[in-house]
Amino acid sequence: MDILKGMGNRIKELRKEKRLRQAEVAKLLEVTPQHYQKIEYGKINISSLTLCTLADYFEVSTDYLLGRSEER
Repeated sequence: MDILKGMGNRIKELRKEKRLRQAEVAKLLEVTPQHYQKIEYGKINISSLTLCTLADYFEVSTDYLLGRSEER
């Protein structure tokens, strides 16, 4: 599986666990809902700052988001 798609799937899974809408996470990241949707679909790369923000928000490691670890 492509790294970006895998990361997007993990982010989507975490968002759903918290019962959040895409627009709510987009607001947290200060991006449009369309931009955030592309992140979840694995269509765009994200900055290291965005990666860290998501990891902190969902209380997981960046390695987990990147698919380098199964440990959250």
